[in-house]
Amino acid sequence: MSVASVYPLYVAKVERKGRSQAEVDEVIRWLTGYDDAGLRRVLDDEVDYATFFAQAPHLNPNVGLITGLICGIRVEEIEDPLMQKIRWLDKLVDEVARGKKMSSILRGGAAS
Repeated sequence: MSVASVYPLYVAKVERKGRSQAEVDEVIRWLTGYDDAGLRRVLDDEVDYATFFAQAPHLNPNVGLITGLICGIRVEEIEDPLMQKIRWLDKLVDEVARGKKMSSILRGGAAS
């Protein structure tokens, strides 16, 4: 599955709750280290999730602070590395949609 196929769903989810596409981009950049141009390239090229994460400039060192439930499963207990990364992203987008402060979503850090 390509990131580009899910990205509009992330954006629609947060926009329904009064948040913005820019905030979705910010959490993606924070998690993966992609810059704006890199993120656009990934979306334009319809890169799949495995490639998206494999080619990410760097995962944020604070990813271990992403905890909680997503789809009824604790993200910190997911054993498959790729699925855990996907669920980390889902969790961050959910937090944006729920209206959490960006400083909290980014675990006290700033976007990369």
